[in-house]
Amino acid sequence: MTKLKRLFTSAMAVGMLAFAMTACGVSDEQYAELDALSAEVKAIEKDITQLKSDKAKLEREIAEHNAKLDDCNKNLAETKKNLGSIK
Repeated sequence: MTKLKRLFTSAMAVGMLAFAMTACGVSDEQYAELDALSAEVKAIEKDITQLKSDKAKLEREIAEHNAKLDDCNKNLAETKKNLGSIK
């Protein structure tokens, strides 16, 4: 969540700088700041993409483990049923 806030803040800063550039002359310092902010936004977006990928991978692994657990529970129930019919 904090990365999203940073992304939003950076995007707002980039937008404000872009607006300021159209309203008046832009100094080299402002261009450098804009470039730095743009690079930060790209880095944060890359982080977000990686985190989403990691999340999807973990969700798939959880689903696989849950499926195996369901199979184990079914086998356990069937085994208990068979043991009950033997007695």
